[in-house]
Amino acid sequence: MEGAEVTDVLTPEQRRLVMSRIRGKDTKPEMLLRRGLHGRGLRYRLHGTGIPGKPDLVFQKYHTVGFVHGCFWHGHGCSLFRWPKTRATFWKTKINRNMERDRKALATLTADEWRVLVVWECALRGKHRRALPDVLSLAEAFIRKGREPFAEIVEVENIDGRIS
Repeated sequence: MEGAEVTDVLTPEQRRLVMSRIRGKDTKPEMLLRRGLHGRGLRYRLHGTGIPGKPDLVFQKYHTVGFVHGCFWHGHGCSLFRWPKTRATFWKTKINRNMERDRKALATLTADEWRVLVVWECALRGKHRRALPDVLSLAEAFIRKGREPFAEIVEVENIDGRIS
């Protein structure tokens, strides 16, 4: 049944508490990437205000920005993403808006000649995650030596023309 509302198993108060604990910055995947890249000698600024999309990491020396995207919030078609069954219309609208904002930020960044790296949560978590040293090596290679304007690091099972 398309559009039918499914009853939430949590009370509104419980749902509010769960949702209030979701962070926008300093998430575990972001911290893993930050610590690992810093340990490899890469220096960056955090949460680039004034840069389109407000990237999580700004590598000024390499004119490169990095995003660590949560698969749910950015609608990634991977093993970690599922459309919610409750309030389906609300979530489709919200996630599609996030995806459109991501596309616009990417277009603006590449037009401004920034190089863009997106590391998806599924590359660092879940059943098909990559080993952390592999993710860090791919990210470091893109930042230091890459010539492409854009790269993504995704889970192992979801490789379709992206960094592998």
